[in-house]
Amino acid sequence: MRIDLHVHSDASDGTRPPAEVMRRARGNGVDVVALTDHDTTAGWDAAAAALPDGLTLVPGVELSCVHDGRSLHMLGYLFDPAEPVLAAELARIRDDRVIRARTMVARLRELGVDVTWERVRELARGEAVGRPHIAQAMLEAGAVASHDEAFTADWIAEGGRAHAGRYALDPERAVALVRAAGGACVLAHPRARRAGYVFPDELIERLAAAGLAGLEADHPNQAPDDRAHLRDLAAALGLVVTGSSDDHGAPTGDRIGAETTDPAAYEALLAAAAGSP
Repeated sequence: MRIDLHVHSDASDGTRPPAEVMRRARGNGVDVVALTDHDTTAGWDAAAAALPDGLTLVPGVELSCVHDGRSLHMLGYLFDPAEPVLAAELARIRDDRVIRARTMVARLRELGVDVTWERVRELARGEAVGRPHIAQAMLEAGAVASHDEAFTADWIAEGGRAHAGRYALDPERAVALVRAAGGACVLAHPRARRAGYVFPDELIERLAAAGLAGLEADHPNQAPDDRAHLRDLAAALGLVVTGSSDDHGAPTGDRIGAETTDPAAYEALLAAAAGSP
């Protein structure tokens, strides 16, 4: 069984509609796929309606969190999307995404970059506008030669000239909210160093004590040594280990199934979550 527990659609910052993401997952030989768009469950219904034979959908979300002023992402699975406190927090994060994106567009224009809010919103399509949409608009405007160039201190990286902060959850609170909604949480790409995600073991230990279920160890942007360390840490803390492609469609090479989760870890997550069928 091939299980990919972290993919995106154009409900957030992926480039493929949820139905197409499901078709591509099955076409890549995946048996179980989790749709984990940023701070939204908007793609769940379309994905479920388009499931090919032989593919199981795990409904999820990638929650925006912050630790010591740095972005941290938490994967939540199989929670009740109608739970009022979690739903309100997701809505607040999405609303603040819009405010931040508009601020960053304004700062880019002050720096001489010919991007517009209208184009960024058009690129977003869904309700979770983010920096990848701004990066695409910058690419179209000729300000950068690649998406990666946009995510530098010159432009929209954290601390960059055009960067703006936004509302995000404390990670321990995120774990508590998802658990209260019947779900289970996995810390996303905790050692994806090139993207700036390097979190200390002490934080992971605190999250485990708060109810974290697992660590995403097998990720395309994590080195073998970091993967091995995360596996050892997960074993010491009683956490499951997941593997995921973190596919965003065209920008990541349509790589669904590039990394996978062991079936035993998947079963452990199912046992820990009961909020969504």
